[in-house]
Amino acid sequence: MLLDAGVVSRCRRRVHLEHDQAMRDVPRGAPDPTAELRKADAAAHRRAVADRLAAHYGAAWFEVPTGPDLRASEREAITHGALAEGRAFIWAAQLPRDPDGGRRGTIDLLVRTEAGYVPVLVVRHKVTDPGSGARTSPLTGLAEVGGSPDTARKIRPQPRDQLRLAHTRRLLQAAGYADERTAFAGVVGMDGDAVVWHDLEAPTWPGGRTALAEYDSRFADRVAVATAAATGAPPLAAPSRIVECRSCPWWPVCEAALLEARDVSLVVRGEDAGMLRAAGMTTVDELALADPDMDDMPVLVGMPPADAVGLARAWLADLTLVRRTESVVVPRADVEVDVDMESFGDAGAYLWGVLLSGADIGVEHGYRAFATWEPLPTEDEGRSFAEFWSWLSEVRRAAAERGLSFRAYCYNELAENRWLLASVKRFGEQPGVPRRREVLRFIESDEWVDLFGSVREYFLCSQGKGLKTIAPVAGFKWRDPEAGGENSMRWYRDAVGMDGGAPDAAQRRRLLEYNEDDVRATAALRGWMTSPAVNDIPYVGDL
Repeated sequence: MLLDAGVVSRCRRRVHLEHDQAMRDVPRGAPDPTAELRKADAAAHRRAVADRLAAHYGAAWFEVPTGPDLRASEREAITHGALAEGRAFIWAAQLPRDPDGGRRGTIDLLVRTEAGYVPVLVVRHKVTDPGSGARTSPLTGLAEVGGSPDTARKIRPQPRDQLRLAHTRRLLQAAGYADERTAFAGVVGMDGDAVVWHDLEAPTWPGGRTALAEYDSRFADRVAVATAAATGAPPLAAPSRIVECRSCPWWPVCEAALLEARDVSLVVRGEDAGMLRAAGMTTVDELALADPDMDDMPVLVGMPPADAVGLARAWLADLTLVRRTESVVVPRADVEVDVDMESFGDAGAYLWGVLLSGADIGVEHGYRAFATWEPLPTEDEGRSFAEFWSWLSEVRRAAAERGLSFRAYCYNELAENRWLLASVKRFGEQPGVPRRREVLRFIESDEWVDLFGSVREYFLCSQGKGLKTIAPVAGFKWRDPEAGGENSMRWYRDAVGMDGGAPDAAQRRRLLEYNEDDVRATAALRGWMTSPAVNDIPYVGDL
């Protein structure tokens, strides 16, 4: 039995199910189309980086063939031959299997040094942040293993990348091709302009552990889990709901088991579920009967014990929402603007939608969109952001001149705040783009209200706190039956012709309607939360 690098970042129960022969023909969830698109984007990014490197390094560059007609064993033999020949740069390597260690795997790039090879991973996400301390080298200096200190970048923690590199290093060591003088391994990120080097033997992990030590521990555990599953031994991993479940093909299997057991993780996820089980509360029913003030109630990480008990009682009563407090207070204003931003991964924010309501200030009420339909990333994004900010500033100024109060609302400010600040940084030289301190003053003021925070403060949500879950309780309904952030990514690709087709005007209209419904949803939610109707939601103290 040979495991790839993915197992060390994967749920233990999923590893079990993947190796349990009894599960071979069990129906699974359909692949997430948006996840498939992300995989395709990542593959296109790797291809673009490979083509640039191949053009630069010429005859020193060797690419292992890929394709449906090539078996893994054939690609492995080709890779082994390239390693034995000492090729300088080996792309798309299928590493020699390690039967004794239970490993198999691929890596984007192997770079030869004087004493062996080091791995380099190519990914479509950010691997650094502004700052200093990262060790980097230019793409034209791949052989500069370990690079040099970078005064403009600091490492962005990406544990999965480091664990994948550690897996490759162990494979290289087993095959006798690792450079044992250094534990450096590289990553080329979304920007594709440099190699960021990680020292896999540096004590950078919690508790002073190294990436290699963390990998070894996790891999040994996953081998044990897979072996138990494959041999029919008692399972070493039981189902428990975690964030990863939302996109896991095995979720239908685990969900059925959790519902049958009425498992406590149905209302309290992750580490908190484990702590409650350790305290003897394995089911939702047992948690619902608990006294949150009892001495042996564990201190939870994700929420106060009283909230956990309240969630269990709400789940048993089949209630999406219950009030945490007897009264609900949401700040209102004479002039109100609902804001919703649409982004495409890390590439940028292509749309800022606003809904103006309240007192008359001489600015037309209703929905308005500030968008760029040039494929991201594009400088035109700065133009649309500047227009949005200018409009928002005009509304604030007009309200102030009339002596009226003003507030703007969003749902989960982390996304909007991220792109407010990122847009300033990226497009600060363009006309109309504000200074960072101006944006910060707005974000930190009472004029910027996060309704997600209000929902979290005043309600317990047994089915999640997403806007698509909460707003329907307030009576709101999206026009598009497929409305959702993940689907909007697919619509955006078509809207801008990202995959080579002509830009789709119908998908642009669909995105604008979706964005308009999002801001109307926050307006409806706010209105409901400040109306007598909110008192129809049961109070947790009465359950």
